[in-house]
Order: sequence, then C-alpha cells, then structure tokens
Amino acid sequence: MDKKAYIILENGKIFEGKSVGYESECVGELVFTTAMTGYIETLTDPSYYGQIVLQTFPLIGNYGMIPEDFESRKPFLSGYVVREVCEHPSNFRCKGKLRDFLIENKIPAICGVDTRALTRIVRENGVMNAKISFDNKMPKDLKDYKIVNAVKSVTEGTGIREIGGEGTKIIVWDFGVKGNIERELIKRGCKVFVASAGCTAEEILAENPEGLVLSNGPGDPAENTEIIKELKKLVEKRLPIMGICLGHQLLALANGAETKKIKYGHRGANQPALYKKTGKVFVTSQNHGYAVVGETLPSYAKESFVNGNDGTCEGVDYIDRPAFSVQFHPEASAGPHDTSFLFDEFLKMVKGGCR
Repeated sequence: MDKKAYIILENGKIFEGKSVGYESECVGELVFTTAMTGYIETLTDPSYYGQIVLQTFPLIGNYGMIPEDFESRKPFLSGYVVREVCEHPSNFRCKGKLRDFLIENKIPAICGVDTRALTRIVRENGVMNAKISFDNKMPKDLKDYKIVNAVKSVTEGTGIREIGGEGTKIIVWDFGVKGNIERELIKRGCKVFVASAGCTAEEILAENPEGLVLSNGPGDPAENTEIIKELKKLVEKRLPIMGICLGHQLLALANGAETKKIKYGHRGANQPALYKKTGKVFVTSQNHGYAVVGETLPSYAKESFVNGNDGTCEGVDYIDRPAFSVQFHPEASAGPHDTSFLFDEFLKMVKGGCR
C-alpha cells in the first residue's frame, strides 16, 4: 500500500496524496508542463534541475519507460507530481514502469492530488517553492529555497569530446544539452563535438569549428558570468552561432541585453511562437522560466519570434554577424517538429549563406 504523502506550497496550501516514487522528501521550485505526451523526455531533460515538475495531463506512464528516448544520462528534477500513474504500460518498446524508474533514480513523487487545482495556483500566483513531504507541517525555510549553480550541477567532464557523425564540424557547448540536438545535427551531415560548460573561448577556437551551438540548460542565465565572458570573445570572432533555450538567453546577455524571470514560465509541447518575418505561427516545444527582454537588445539585433500568448521574446537575429537564437526547442523531443528547419538555416549560415 502506498504511503500517504503531501505537497506543501510556500503560500500555505497543502494537498494530500500518495507516494509513488522514491520514499524521501524533497524541496524544489514547483512548475507545470502542459505536454500530453513525452513524459520520458520531461523526466530526463536537464533543464528541470532543482524543480518539482507537475504534469497537467492526468494519466502518466501509459507507455512505460524507453531508455532510447532519454534526453540525458540521468534525471535532474527534484520531484514529480501526477494525478494518476499507469501501473500496466503497453508499448512494444517498453523496458520498465514509471514507478520503478522513479524509485531507481531516487526521485520523490506524489500521485492522487488535484493537479488541475495545483496548476491553477501556479498559473495565477506564479512559480513557487514546494515540498513533497510525509507530514503536513509547513517548513519554516521553504521560501528560502533557491536554484543556484544549475549548469555546473547538470554537466560533467572537462575539455571537448567527439560525439559522432561526419561532415561539417560543429561544436555544441553543453549547458545541459538534450541528446536530440546532437542527433539533429548528425543526421544533417555534421561531425559533432561537445564542449564542457567550463571550456574557454580559446579552447573552442583551437578546435577550428565551422559553427557553434549553444545548448539548453537550467537555472538563471545571468548567474553564468564566466560563460558569458567567454561567449563574448566568440561573438567578437564572428564564429557562426545558434543558441537554443538557455543558449538563446546567454547569447543575448553576451551582446548586452537583459533577461527576466517570467511568472510561471513556458513548459509544454504546444506553445505558439509567432515568426515575425512571415507572420506565421509555429507550435513549439518549450521549457524555460526566464526570457530575454526584447527592449534591451542592441541596435544590431532584432526579435525574430515572439510568444503568441504573452508576447515575450522567443528569437533574436543578429543582423551584422552570423548568429541567431531561439527560446524554444527546434529539436523538439518531445513535441512538434515545425521549427526543425532552423537547423538547416544554421548550416546554411555556416556555409556562408544568408538567413
């Protein structure tokens, strides 16, 4: 029989449910994702470091766990909240159950709570700290929790290593990279290398890459002061650059713009992004709690995409240099592939073409 558990919010709200993961307590920033599928990719996305992830879709685990679909070497989220866990998954690729995965990876999780009510609280009040607990007492220090050193916590190793592929030499700067970014480049004829988060501009340039991809990752972009300093050097060298998610924010900061935390973030596989060049709206996969402040962009940069719901900046073109970035995930996984053409545009830019 599952043990009684609670999720306690910093605003004093308490929800009762049952423990369905590793039997331990945890504290994290409570966020929600509206994705109806792709829970495997959600669980293994490093961008969720330090967060308790709430799934708005009511039944999770129905196609089990599929290691081939993992986006990183292990999960980094602090905790997991679902309405109901499927105990009998059905899928020819299934290698295990969600419950077992949570226990094996020591992820505290709670089910049987009103996830719609929880989502509404976060949507109306903004992201807040929460605790998955076995008692219903409010922790005194819950409001003090803060995610720090996020990129350092999800990356490992030093230097630059080869991933695979043949052709155009591309370095992916790893701030918590999702595996599908590498796969999308390899299938387009790239020889992909990954640089650790602590690499210097000199180390990256010494490899003579034809282009650089700034990966996704967790946390407040502004805390990565050393990375921003090194990135400025690469921008000045006019190396072709594509930024994704956190990489988009870091590139803006390296060019003198500002970022801000947004109320409840954009997390899910159905976020609308308006492409200002054509007026077309794309359905995109997103996972971020910070945004570039469009009004602070330098004169040589312009917004290329904006969010269709709140108008926040979701893409930047750097007019006088070979660089652009997007806030969403063109590699999807999980989510729509509507914007995967941006990888083709990046490689065209690498070869000297114009976007």
